[in-house]
Amino acid sequence: MDKDEAREVLQGHLTPLRDLSYEELKARFLNKQEAFDTHGPSGAWYQLEIQGFWDDRRGGNLRILGSIDDGGWRAFSPLTDSFIMAPDGSFIGEDP
Repeated sequence: MDKDEAREVLQGHLTPLRDLSYEELKARFLNKQEAFDTHGPSGAWYQLEIQGFWDDRRGGNLRILGSIDDGGWRAFSPLTDSFIMAPDGSFIGEDP
């Protein structure tokens, strides 16, 4: 798996989610998972999973986690990235 391409594909799916509100993210992803197949610019096949869960306590910060693999050995250790949104819509652990 080309890690740079996989990172780019994963970011391409996570970045637009940052424009959703806390309530939209919660309704779509909390304790739910979206899994789908996609292709990278090279034509390589990837499997993505995006899910949400409470980061610290119920009703608090929401972590959105994305993972990507190519279905091979990488499926046992997928590449991941995430962001955390507070109930007020701000992002936790990021510079303004």
